[in-house]
Amino acid sequence: MYAIRLHVFGPAENLVYEEVEDPEPGPGQVRVAVRAAGVHLVDTTLRAGKYAGGPIPVPDLPTIPGREVAGVVDAVGPEVDPGLVGRRVVTHLGMAPGGYAELAVRDATAIHEIPDGLGYGEAVAMIGTGRTTMGILDVAEIRADDVALVTAAAGGVGNLLVQAAVRAGATVVGLAGGEEKTRRVLALGAHHAVDYTAPGWPDQVRALLGDREVTLALDGVGGDLGRTTLELLGVGGRIVLFGWADAQGGPTALTTEDLYARGITAAVAVGPRVLKRPGGLRGLEERALAAAGSGALVPLVQSFPLKDAAAAHAALENRATTGKVVLVP
Repeated sequence: MYAIRLHVFGPAENLVYEEVEDPEPGPGQVRVAVRAAGVHLVDTTLRAGKYAGGPIPVPDLPTIPGREVAGVVDAVGPEVDPGLVGRRVVTHLGMAPGGYAELAVRDATAIHEIPDGLGYGEAVAMIGTGRTTMGILDVAEIRADDVALVTAAAGGVGNLLVQAAVRAGATVVGLAGGEEKTRRVLALGAHHAVDYTAPGWPDQVRALLGDREVTLALDGVGGDLGRTTLELLGVGGRIVLFGWADAQGGPTALTTEDLYARGITAAVAVGPRVLKRPGGLRGLEERALAAAGSGALVPLVQSFPLKDAAAAHAALENRATTGKVVLVP
């Protein structure tokens, strides 16, 4: 099979498309002929040889990156129902990478059948990014009277949060970088879309809202943008944090003084909170796939050929992508 391998930590161009030995399913495992593989921002951090936080360690080299795949079961190992062969499935590979490839193996108990009518790219978007979104929504508890401000609203998680907030009846303001992305955010149903790269964008948010204040901030960007988002919260508002972009300089800075000053609350929706979730992550995956299968959430997907994984990483790091990035063999 062909796969993307990383032999030396460093820039995106260190990702190499090459032929490697086919993996074989072991006891209790299935092999998936991959039709779409998810690319996550964490992948870019690990590719550079940096610890990304959370449970995922920097990999041993050489490695095949990627932890989200969708495709068709083409072989099964011992103790697995042979009737699974030919099924359309999606899975998160967990701690073991190997997704940027034409073939991947996973425990049969960890796969999900793809709902009818849902494409492989969309299924990949929901198995990882979608399950994260479900966890964020559980913490956020969006209400119809909320004014919700979503950072990176055209991104993989952001576009789903915009859709979910609109469905909940909230007034939604999406922040995105550039005119094209703000148009996408409005097309998702957001009431307002603001280009956070434009000078004075916080004043634009205030002008659009008039006498209303932001009651809920959903922040996955951090840094200066996250801090400004925090400062837009009204008295008694909530901010839900779910990550940060390296380019922004780290997580959103806040102190107990911030909380006391306006009576706001802050919660982290990822990391240990999700990993310690009763029942594990599978329930979130099932809910995410069901939401996409029913059309309640329609993930944005941007595809790159598998051989162009380096270009996909570069685009993601430069914030030049929209929605979930997937590789297609």
